[in-house]
Amino acid sequence: MEPSAHVDTFARDHLPPQDQWPVFLLDNPDVAYPARFNCATELLDRAVDNGNRDRPAIWSDVDGRPHATTYGELLAMVNRSAHVLVDEMGLQPGNRLLLRGPNTLQMAVAFLAALKAGLVVVPTMPLLRAKELKQIVDKAQIGAALCDTRLTEELARCTTQGDEFFCAGLKRTLVFHDDAAGSLETLAASKPSEFKACDTAADDVCLIAFTSGTTGAPKGCMHFHRDVLAMCDLFPRHVLEPTPDDIFCGTPPLAFTFGLGGLLCFPLRAGASSVLIEKQTPDTLLQNVERFHATIMFTAPTFYRQMAPLIPRYDIASLKKTVSAGEALPDSTRELWREASGIEMIDGIGGTELIHIFISSSGRDVRPHAIGKAVPGYVVQAVDDDMRPVPAGTLGKLAVRGPTGCRYLADERQRKFVRDGWNLPGDSVYIDEDGYVFYQARADDMIISAGYNISGPEVESVLMQHAAVAECGVIGVPDDTRGQIVKAFVVLNKGYSADEKLVAELQEFVKNTVAPYKYPRVVVFIDALPRTETGKLKRFALRAM
Repeated sequence: MEPSAHVDTFARDHLPPQDQWPVFLLDNPDVAYPARFNCATELLDRAVDNGNRDRPAIWSDVDGRPHATTYGELLAMVNRSAHVLVDEMGLQPGNRLLLRGPNTLQMAVAFLAALKAGLVVVPTMPLLRAKELKQIVDKAQIGAALCDTRLTEELARCTTQGDEFFCAGLKRTLVFHDDAAGSLETLAASKPSEFKACDTAADDVCLIAFTSGTTGAPKGCMHFHRDVLAMCDLFPRHVLEPTPDDIFCGTPPLAFTFGLGGLLCFPLRAGASSVLIEKQTPDTLLQNVERFHATIMFTAPTFYRQMAPLIPRYDIASLKKTVSAGEALPDSTRELWREASGIEMIDGIGGTELIHIFISSSGRDVRPHAIGKAVPGYVVQAVDDDMRPVPAGTLGKLAVRGPTGCRYLADERQRKFVRDGWNLPGDSVYIDEDGYVFYQARADDMIISAGYNISGPEVESVLMQHAAVAECGVIGVPDDTRGQIVKAFVVLNKGYSADEKLVAELQEFVKNTVAPYKYPRVVVFIDALPRTETGKLKRFALRAM
């Protein structure tokens, strides 16, 4: 590896052993990067150097009107904010920085400023509670945080001594999206508009993106500066084909790599622009396509299904391409969207471990019922339990190689996700003779609902904290709108009544303990859970119910 620019070497020190890494396919002109560069400089400074200084970069809603922040203005904001991180917060290259905020201009500025300063960004979902934040802070040994001023309540519990979720190492926090004294914006106002980017190596870690595993324990996916560029230079270049005139929009949070790519990094790399609006609904997303003349959309299948009947209310003539990922795209949703909008969906499989989409097709290359083919630069195959390729058309486990891949932060589950140099995302698929991939199901117990990954065991552990619950089992069940929903089978302690009032109470209990989207939308009371002779829960038996 290239000598690191990190003063704090925690990230590199906690990479998995290299014999547990996947094989990286880097002999490709698309990803032929120099040994040293900073991805924020390549995304932003390079765009300004290429003549985009006065072109829109980020679109926002200001007092009900579209407002454009140009590339030149964005660069100055990022540089000033980077000075605050270094000068005021005293952060050094390699320090981990927790980033917490919705999809706003300020969130984008904070993200890019941290990258430029050589920090390791750890973005978190706005809906996460203190319990989940503590897991992330402790795992990544995070010492500093930037937080949207409206989302400080849960984070404050992690910085309050005596609270059960107190994190002793989290010593420095700063708020943004605020004009009060001491905020990021106020401090940045007096800083220079130029900042010399940290001289990071291409293989310095710049991002730790957390995802939940089937046990509920968080897994930190470590990505290099070269990985951020690679996600911009493969799927977008070969499938999406954006131009500088494109305007991106969508719903995935910037804390998801799906949103980070589709709503920030992809448009910057193309010299295009992006609409960053928080709290989108199907109605407001279509409204914003009309208001901002958006041309490319990123969201989950659930939103497309809900938007389809609303299309006649809006002028979406500007919209040319729509990308679906985050969960399986039902054929019925693809057809419903095409009939309503006239647009053929671009479906894709990606993953936090590989940073973004690695299987997709668009336009004439779309094949009925298939997700698509391997994005150029990636290789995929279906394998059996012994990692042997299975014949075309035979069900197997999806295996992937490319310029990006899984490197978990100090996690034994690295051995499960990477075998024989292949990434195993946990999907059951079959691949036809032409290389088209047909998704069948998740190979593990992860529940994917409306684009969110939800761990059944984590929901179980929360429900078990309620006095009424003796034991429980949680699974995902099919749902036409959300793909899957969370269903809980609950055995009650004596003295409690199995009624709708208790169902609502258990649902609220989960919502108030972890991120609200994890709550069980269906609760069934049963006398006993099906278990093996050794006491293990038979999830397949719950599914059969």
